[in-house]
Amino acid sequence: MPPVRTNRRHALQGLAALALSPAGAFAAVGGLPSATHDASSPEWERISGKLFQGKKLIAGQSVVQVIVPLRAAYGASVPVKVVSKLAQKPELYVRKMYIVVDKNPSPVAAVLDLTTEVGQADFETRLRVDEYSHVRVVSELSNGELHTDSRYVKTSGGCSAPPNREALHLIGKTMLKLNGELHMDQPTTADVTVVHPNDTGFELNQVTVMYIPPHFIRSVRVRYDDQLLFNADTDFSVSENPSWRFQFVPRADGRGLLSAEVSDSKENSYSGRLDIATAKPEASPS
Repeated sequence: MPPVRTNRRHALQGLAALALSPAGAFAAVGGLPSATHDASSPEWERISGKLFQGKKLIAGQSVVQVIVPLRAAYGASVPVKVVSKLAQKPELYVRKMYIVVDKNPSPVAAVLDLTTEVGQADFETRLRVDEYSHVRVVSELSNGELHTDSRYVKTSGGCSAPPNREALHLIGKTMLKLNGELHMDQPTTADVTVVHPNDTGFELNQVTVMYIPPHFIRSVRVRYDDQLLFNADTDFSVSENPSWRFQFVPRADGRGLLSAEVSDSKENSYSGRLDIATAKPEASPS
């Protein structure tokens, strides 16, 4: 495993430990963080200080926007959409993206390394949110600038919700699909989904009344032919059956292979492929 990724995982594990420490227990008056969407929090001050070490974070939605419901019905599956206002061009592009849930036991849900091959750095996924918290995105540009946006979410119980244990025989099944029609030489939407419980270690087995050991997706690497689109280092703050909606730019001939390589916290490896020339696009939900 390359040292840079090992170091990053150690850093993410350190942040999780920091969030669980007594120092991570502070909250705003009344026990809840500020409900202002662009507010900071004691957790975010510590997380950002460790991740970015004093670098300037530019707040606002001129470069990146995160869209999350104010009230989420189910804390274990909160829809999150990241919209980039910047096309992925060699002269300037989003090279890395951080997705953070301030109050989660493991606050850094994902760190994505991106290339210009995605065309547009827009992503959608679902996250676990354990209590009222800010959800944040930080986009690191190729010129070194850091742009951030945040939303406040009212929900709870996301990291301890009882898991679905009905498809354990399918663990690791990795599926790619087109979401809508192909747009040659333009950003086109696709999905990658991995069947996996993404157990957090905080869920209670209702039969044995014991906690289910953590077991979750650690890495999702997606390619178009031999070109890397993105690599996502993830944690259990991503929901069960992790899914990522992303962009890629099909060649003018409409051919090529989308592929995903996946690994989890037990060092299991999975993979999936999609031939876009023969794939049937699925309509986006209205």
